[in-house]
Amino acid sequence: MTAAMHIRIDRSAKATLAEQIRLGVLAAIGSGALAPGARLPSWIALAAQLGVARGTVKTAYERLADEQAIVSSRPGGTRVAEHPAGAGRVVPAPEADAAPTLYQHLLAAPGIFQMGVPARDGFPTSLLARLRAQAARAEVAAPALYPDPRGEMELRREIAAHLALARGIECRPSQIFITAGFAGALGTVLGVLGAEGREAWMENPGFFQSRKALELARLVPVPIPVDEEGLDVFHGMEYAPDAALALVTPGQQAPLGVTLSLKRRIALLAWAARTGAWIVEDDYLGELQLNRRAAPALASLDRSGRVIHIGSFSKTISPALRLGFIVAPAALATRIAEAALCFGSAPGPAVQQAIAQFMREGHYMRHLRRMKRIYSARSQALQAVWERKGYRVHIGGLAAVVHLPEGVPDVSVARHALAKGLAPSPLSPWFSPGTAAESGLLLGVATVTERQLPAACRQLHQMIGSSDASADPR
Repeated sequence: MTAAMHIRIDRSAKATLAEQIRLGVLAAIGSGALAPGARLPSWIALAAQLGVARGTVKTAYERLADEQAIVSSRPGGTRVAEHPAGAGRVVPAPEADAAPTLYQHLLAAPGIFQMGVPARDGFPTSLLARLRAQAARAEVAAPALYPDPRGEMELRREIAAHLALARGIECRPSQIFITAGFAGALGTVLGVLGAEGREAWMENPGFFQSRKALELARLVPVPIPVDEEGLDVFHGMEYAPDAALALVTPGQQAPLGVTLSLKRRIALLAWAARTGAWIVEDDYLGELQLNRRAAPALASLDRSGRVIHIGSFSKTISPALRLGFIVAPAALATRIAEAALCFGSAPGPAVQQAIAQFMREGHYMRHLRRMKRIYSARSQALQAVWERKGYRVHIGGLAAVVHLPEGVPDVSVARHALAKGLAPSPLSPWFSPGTAAESGLLLGVATVTERQLPAACRQLHQMIGSSDASADPR
């Protein structure tokens, strides 16, 4: 006999109809109205009863079956499981757009002062759209073959040529591997190194997502202080001399923007050569140096094959491309190639071919020069506004680092600002847990125009003042 169910459908509710049906069935199981083994209406019958599409009920039943709350069989129909997993409790399904707090900054809508995304004004949108359309048509017309898991050779050649000119790195295309952004590159490298349980130097402050990546790879991040010369290599050699690797941003330190000094570069390379450690060079904004010519990459000085160089096009073109790359030392190239074959997730050939042509025709270098001029003007204007308001501020790469008065919580200010369409990033989460953190705001220069600057800075200054009325920014 089919059990009777009373499920209420609210078409104005935020939850989908399928989710409302699923929760109604679970509630009936939890209350005892549906006992173990009770037969449920067919999804066709229940759809007619509720006045919804058959597919809606089918979707709800499939989710319940996945949760082991119900079982389906042709002879016996759909029945409540003998020991339903959801008995006694109703567990709402997670929101489709829910994301861990660590990653919410990546999924936020564009906002003034947002970091990590390039400016859209001045970008050759029509040109790149045309190149991508041509590449997409060529991909569809080509034979259906598996793409090279290491990346398209045309793009690897262009990257090798660009790195030789712009970053001083001499490498072959066979040493370059295309990845799904910086995160994909770092994940591949950490997997290949297999240093679980060992220590890893991590800049403090440093990119919290990279710190989390080290933890997920089961390494032990050791916070190494950063000063006006960059990573304090000598501190690392004293407190973690046997570390398996050092993860550094030597070109422009994230988030403070300082360049690793030559003295410390030499010391870092010597330590790695002596101990057999690896250096993972995150070339964060390495070639977007606004005030002078970019310093050569750390990998350009490497004579022992200990530096693994990682770059991406996220900050220079768009994070939506999901295009990153690894430059592997010769000793690691085969192992990374095997990892790419088995686990790699390089973007499709079309986007790679489009960017290769963008670089080959000289558009990329012209684009970089244009954006550096735009960013330099904005950073100077932004710094001047905040200094006139009495704040201690400096430019760190593509962000202005605004140091807040003592007692002003940067996380709270950033949260309130987001509700007003402003998207500054708090500085304190960049510091390793358990270490002294400084309160400040990181204001991205790419996502604010000179026209928006006065009003946006005035509004944010008022928020800072209201966070601690007794604090004086001077």
